[in-house]
Amino acid sequence: MTHQAHSYHMVDPSPWPLTGAMAALLMTSGLAMWFHYNITLIMLIGLITMLLTMYQWWRDITREGTFQGHHTKPVQMGLRYGMILFITSEVFFFLGFFWAFYHSSLAPAPELGGCWPPKGVMPLNPFEVPLLNTAVLLASGVTITWAHHAMMDGKRKETLQGLTLTVVLGIYFTLLQATEYLEAPFTIADATYGSTFFVATGFHGLHVIIGTSFLIVCLMRQINYHFTTHHHFGFEAAAWYWHFVDVVWLFLYISIYWWGS
Repeated sequence: MTHQAHSYHMVDPSPWPLTGAMAALLMTSGLAMWFHYNITLIMLIGLITMLLTMYQWWRDITREGTFQGHHTKPVQMGLRYGMILFITSEVFFFLGFFWAFYHSSLAPAPELGGCWPPKGVMPLNPFEVPLLNTAVLLASGVTITWAHHAMMDGKRKETLQGLTLTVVLGIYFTLLQATEYLEAPFTIADATYGSTFFVATGFHGLHVIIGTSFLIVCLMRQINYHFTTHHHFGFEAAAWYWHFVDVVWLFLYISIYWWGS
């Protein structure tokens, strides 16, 4: 590669896809062992392996993009297309949950009492914690946009402030949702309502945790001067993902919390 005549990044051989696949296998089989036999060791080994893989793989990508100069404009364009396709796949992932919810709620089966919510299920008040969560996520959308514009204008202090506020709001949202789950008057076992509610909102909560982790990494990189006004796709990808999480929540709130209750 000493006489490379193109601007594309030929990735070096890496052990992390293999260790990531092994960690995924250990985590899924470990979860099955935990559910059936109450043995958590395999799942914990898989989780630790996954966290170590994530840290080292992302460290290598940061090194390639920030210090080695491999993320040229054509490479960044490829990364952009990859992120767009990934978010598109996530849209269809959540579409399946909305399909299940509307399939059950628009024509409730006789087993559900022919009504929605099913008889015996007391839904959450959409104008209490869910409305607060909506305000929190909308506010975080404003702060991440502020951070993005500040970064493009070269305003380092404002970028750090906006990113820090977004991370705090993301953590606050997760804590509120955890509290809501603990105090919910129904469980995932309560008919179709419980399963669609907890699977859809639970996966969204997982995406908020992933997005918050993404933003924490971006905050650490910004503190270490990794981003410039024209070279910050890692941050842009995090911002796109966060906006996607915001939009999904709005649909969840309107459909499951408000209309579905």
